[in-house]
Amino acid sequence: MMKLKTLVQAAMAVGLSSTLLCGALHAAPIAGHTQFELMKRYALSGNDRWDYVAYDAVRHHLFISRDNHVQVMDTVTGKQVGEIRNTDGVHGFAFVQKLRLGFITNGRADTITVVDLDTLKTVDTIKAGGPDPDGILYVPGLSRLYTSNGHDKSVSAIDPVTRKIVATMPVGGKPETAAADNQGRIFVNVEDKGEIVEMDGKTNQVLAHWTLANCEEPSGLAIDTKTERLFTVCSNKHMMVIDANSGREVAQLPIGGHPDATAFDPVLKTAFSSNGEDGTLTVVHEDDANHFTVLQNMTTQQGAKSMALDSDHHRVYLVSAQFTPAAAATADNPHPRPGVAPDTFNVLVAQPKSQSAGN
Repeated sequence: MMKLKTLVQAAMAVGLSSTLLCGALHAAPIAGHTQFELMKRYALSGNDRWDYVAYDAVRHHLFISRDNHVQVMDTVTGKQVGEIRNTDGVHGFAFVQKLRLGFITNGRADTITVVDLDTLKTVDTIKAGGPDPDGILYVPGLSRLYTSNGHDKSVSAIDPVTRKIVATMPVGGKPETAAADNQGRIFVNVEDKGEIVEMDGKTNQVLAHWTLANCEEPSGLAIDTKTERLFTVCSNKHMMVIDANSGREVAQLPIGGHPDATAFDPVLKTAFSSNGEDGTLTVVHEDDANHFTVLQNMTTQQGAKSMALDSDHHRVYLVSAQFTPAAAATADNPHPRPGVAPDTFNVLVAQPKSQSAGN
């Protein structure tokens, strides 16, 4: 009888463990099947156009470039908590958390604004390493900032402590977004050449130029540092996956029109492309280092070309607005862009469906 009782208890324990395990698997998003949905919209003021957005994971702040100023939104409440002025032609952001400083590139002013991340007050303005500073990246392993100088066809390395330019590397074309691996290498898209340039962040030397076949105007760039795979998005509706060790094309995936940003979630093994023309977010799963699957083209909003990833909570932040008709073309402005309709600018939040159900 004792033997039978022991067997029954063991069977019940196995059954309970199996039930708990199944429940845990059901509750947690499975990386290969994660579907995203648009969960929230937050309205912000202003009719200025926008460029980069960036997420400060320590303070849960979203930084949004708005032509000549920066709006800072609390992602917990959806409310604007600050504004950084005098950022003429603002583009990109980088955060140096150990110094509690943010660095903001100002394309028309040819400067970089330095802000205290706790107070959002400007503490310094430094001269950029070249005209039209655009994308900016902080690499903790090198303790260096890297800025893409659009009109100078170069990338500059900056010491965030002294706030001095320590090197400038020519890349042969208009650099856009940069990414870094864990070995001290920096990669940057060269938009007008259809290339990725590989640089050594330790010696400040250009190592290689990799031509991207069938990729027009590469813009956003992200990396999976574990598999050494680069993800770049192209204006001709392709996401290219590139081997960061050789420059070899690994995969080519369909995305929407006018992509301007990409990001990679290392936990979900998922790359994203924000497509402004289509108003979609393409979600691509990394099945392994050489195989990739388009999981989804989630509807966002036309014009939502910029995004930032909160990789801790697997949330994607995008921004867009309604547009007014473009003005008539002139000799000075042969290709006028549509305006931004007042009181229509908003922040969109996308996250996994299983996570949304729990919130």
